[in-house]
Amino acid sequence: MVPRYARPDMTAIWEPEARYRIWFEIEAHATEKLGELGVVPKSAAKALWDWWATDPKIDVEAIDAIEAVTKHDVIAFLTWVAEQVGDEARFMHQGMTSSDVLDTTLAVQLARASDILLADLDQLLAAIRRRAEEHKYTPTIGRSHGIHAEPVTFGLKLAQAYAEFARCRQRLVAAREEIATCAISGAVGTFANVDPRVEEHVAERLGLKVEPISTQVIPRDRHAMFFATLAVIAGSIERVAVEVRHLQRTEVLEAEEYFSPGQKGSSAMPHKRNPILTENLTGQARMIRAYALPALENVALWHERDISHSSVERFIGPDATITLDFALARLTGVIDKLLVYPERMRKNLDRMGGLVHSQRVLLALTQAGVSREDAYRLVQRNAMKVWESDGALSLLDLLKADAEVTAALSEAELEEKFDLDYHFKEVDRIFARVFG
Repeated sequence: MVPRYARPDMTAIWEPEARYRIWFEIEAHATEKLGELGVVPKSAAKALWDWWATDPKIDVEAIDAIEAVTKHDVIAFLTWVAEQVGDEARFMHQGMTSSDVLDTTLAVQLARASDILLADLDQLLAAIRRRAEEHKYTPTIGRSHGIHAEPVTFGLKLAQAYAEFARCRQRLVAAREEIATCAISGAVGTFANVDPRVEEHVAERLGLKVEPISTQVIPRDRHAMFFATLAVIAGSIERVAVEVRHLQRTEVLEAEEYFSPGQKGSSAMPHKRNPILTENLTGQARMIRAYALPALENVALWHERDISHSSVERFIGPDATITLDFALARLTGVIDKLLVYPERMRKNLDRMGGLVHSQRVLLALTQAGVSREDAYRLVQRNAMKVWESDGALSLLDLLKADAEVTAALSEAELEEKFDLDYHFKEVDRIFARVFG
C-alpha cells in the first residue's frame, strides 16, 4: 500500500489493530456459544467480554514480539490475550484452527471494504449523472478507430459511462455477497472438535453467511471472483480516463481536467496543462487488474489446504481495495470538475466539411432507387475529395454538383440530410433507458 494513494477509512480496515480486534470478536463469540452448549464454562466468555468492555488498546508490538518466538501469528495473539484476561482465556479457540480465525477475518475485512467501494460508486454515479444531464444535448463528434464517425452528444458519452458503472456496482454487490462467508469448522473442515452451531453463532454476530462446506480454508474461488470484479471496475475506470486524456489533447481539446490556481503542468514548460489525474488513474487501473491473477492462482491449493495463498492475500487484500477506493474517488473528482468546451466540440464536428452526414445521403440514395453499391460509390467519391482537402471542401456542395447524385435527390433533399439535430432524436429514449 502506497500512502500517496490511500484514504483513511479504507486504510483503517487493514491496520493490524483492526485485524486483531476482529480476531478477538471471533474468538469471544465462539467461546460464548461454546459456553451456551456446555463445552466450556460460561464464565470464560464473560471474562473475555468484561475485559473487552474496558476498550483495551491492542498492543501490536507486544504481539509481534511473541510471534517472533512462536513463528505463529494466531498463537501469538492468543498468548497475549491470555496475559491480559487471565486463566479463563484458556478456553478460547476450543476445537478451532487458525484458518477459522484468519479466513473469517478476511471475509469481514473484504465485506467492510466492499461497503466503502459501493459508497464510492454511488458518489461517482451521481457525479456522472449530473454532468450527463448538463450536456444531454451538447453536440460532439463520435469516433471509431479514433476517426470521425457520426455526431453524438457529450451527454450520451457520459450516459454510457453511467450505465457501465451501474453494472460495476451490481457486480460488486454480488461479489460482496460471495465473499462474506464464515468458517468455524476446525481442522480440515469436519467440525470434529467444534459444533456447527458455533459457526452459525459467529456468522450471525459478524453479519456473515455460513460457508456451506470448507476444507481447512474457505474456498478461494470466492476470493478470485471478488478480485476479478475489482479488476473489471478498474477497467471501466481506465476506459473513462483514456477518453478524458484523448479529449484533452491539444489538437482535440474538447474537455480537460480542472486546472487549479497555482497548479503547474511542467517543470520546464510553463504553458503545459497535462491530464495527470487520468494518467494516474490508468496506472492505478493496471495495478488493480494485476491483483486479479494471483487471486485466480490461489484457487488451486493442495488437498485441504496449504498456505501459498496467505502471503498473496496479505498483499492484494489491502492493496487492491485501498487503490480502488482512491481511484474511484479521484475519478469522481475528475468528472465533477471536468472542463467541457462545447464550442470546440462544434468546431471539431464541423471540421471535415460535413463528412459526418455521409451515411444519411447513402441511405437516401438507396431509398430513391439507386443500388447500394452505386450509392456508396457516388457518396464515397465526393467524400474522398473532402477528406483529401482536409475539410476545405464541402460534401454538400460537391454532392449538389454531382449530376448522378442530383438525378436521384433534389438540392432540398440533400440539404435535409445535413441536419445535425436528426442524430439526436432518440437521446431522450436512451436517457430513459439508462436513468429510468
